[in-house]
Amino acid sequence: MQVSVQTLPGLVPVIQEAAARLQVEPVNIFIVPARTLNAYTFGLSSPKAIVLYESLFKVMDRDELQFIIGHEMGHVVLGHTWLNSLVGGMAGIPAPYSASYLLILALRWWNRSCEFSADRAGLLACSRPAKAFSALVKLEVGPGGTTPEAYSRTLQRIEAEEDDFLSNLGELLATHPMIVKRLDQLRNFAASEDYRRLQSVAEQNLKTR
Repeated sequence: MQVSVQTLPGLVPVIQEAAARLQVEPVNIFIVPARTLNAYTFGLSSPKAIVLYESLFKVMDRDELQFIIGHEMGHVVLGHTWLNSLVGGMAGIPAPYSASYLLILALRWWNRSCEFSADRAGLLACSRPAKAFSALVKLEVGPGGTTPEAYSRTLQRIEAEEDDFLSNLGELLATHPMIVKRLDQLRNFAASEDYRRLQSVAEQNLKTR
């Protein structure tokens, strides 16, 4: 289902505010039924498409949804969708095993870097660091464990992963960084002069939309 004033009028202002803050090109946003918590962006030409899993609306509040939508819009603003599609086209190019393995590691590193950048965009879109943090933790908790106790247990587990050798080793082949690293990066960004400067720009964008 595509989001519009007719289908989901309550979500439209959330999308419009995030789009105004980030000055993103036009995007189409779709909701698909799913039990897991996820969202993704794709497309070469404009408008790009953002897909939100229906289960997100059961566990995320307005600000957390705005962070997630802003995160996906960040991929669009920063050109990640175009580059991902270009890189994906290289999958069929023959290469020696060692070279292809190094290429995979390099591309995975690039994917993880993209996630850090998109998280910063999500924070600029919602302008509430605490909500950006809670949205990331809820993504890790999953749809069935949103009680305060489950949230607390998950947060403790997330924080312990930073010192876990196997978790760090497994991240090398992952497209997304560990949640604990994403939280650390967001905390550092939220405390930086860059965030204050960019947040001022985002607020001005919102006033002049």
